[in-house]
Amino acid sequence: MALLDFLKNKEEKDKANDKKAVRILDTPKPKKVAKTEKVEKEAKPAKSGKSTAFSYVMVKEPHISEKSNYLGAENKYVFKVYENSNKPEIKKSVEGIYGVNVLSVNIIKIPGKKRRIGKVEGFKKGYTKAIVTIKEGQKIEIF
Repeated sequence: MALLDFLKNKEEKDKANDKKAVRILDTPKPKKVAKTEKVEKEAKPAKSGKSTAFSYVMVKEPHISEKSNYLGAENKYVFKVYENSNKPEIKKSVEGIYGVNVLSVNIIKIPGKKRRIGKVEGFKKGYTKAIVTIKEGQKIEIF
């Protein structure tokens, strides 16, 4: 098959040239930055791989139940959170969203449970919830 290799190489070169032509037509020319202008640097994630930006994504929604309603009187609020979130991220997220001072965060993992309706078997999804204690005198309007 060495006889036909030169044809394959020729086809690859043609494809590469076509792609370059399309890129040249589609992309605008970059702006030239004067030396006196300061270029803003983009925020880079921390070395641990986690973002240092504000994280709204840790809290899914408030968990509303009879027990969480009673805990509200003790300045404790319950939220459904993502499984990979940790206590400092949840604290930062709740403080940013609701503008309160968080004193402590407790995380509870609720496992999935087997459910059955007639002959059909399935599973009820598991989830993770966080109980957040806030400073005395502050309030979160959830309901």
